Amino acid sequence: MTQFIKKMHTIEDTNSFGQKLAELLQPGDIITMEGDLGAGKTTLTKAIGAGLGVKRTINSPTFTIIKEYEGRLPLYHMDVYRLENSDEDIGFEEYFSGEGVSIVEWAQFIEDYLPKERLELTLKHDGEARTILLQPIGERYEKLCKELAE
Repeated sequence: MTQFIKKMHTIEDTNSFGQKLAELLQPGDIITMEGDLGAGKTTLTKAIGAGLGVKRTINSPTFTIIKEYEGRLPLYHMDVYRLENSDEDIGFEEYFSGEGVSIVEWAQFIEDYLPKERLELTLKHDGEARTILLQPIGERYEKLCKELAE
C-alpha cells in the first residue's frame, strides 16, 4: 500500500490542505483520524468543513459522539473515544453508507464497524510542525491521494 506524507508548518498549511481535500470528497467518503490530543484532528476537520461550505462552527463531538453539519455534502464528525471497550452500535452504517462525508476520530475503537475502504490519516505534532500520514485503503482513496499530491 502506498503512503503519502504531508508536512504542515502553519495553520494556513492545514487549512489549505483540508480545503483541497474537501474539494475532492464525494458522498460516502470516510476519513479516519488518529493522533494524540493536540495533534490537530479537529483543526483539520474544521478546514475540511470550510472546504465543504459548512457555515456552522465545527467543534469536537467528544460528549455527543456525532455532530452533523450541512455543506456541499453533509459532514458527519465523529469522536468515538468514549466508545472504547463498548459494543454499542449507534447507527454507524447509516452514516458510512449515506450521502455525506464521515470523519471519525479515534477510529480504532470502532474498527469492527468501519468499512474496509477508507482514508486513514495519522496526525503527529512535531514541535513547530505537524505531519499527516495518509494511508489510502482502496482504489478510490489511492486516486484521491494521488490527486492531493499533484
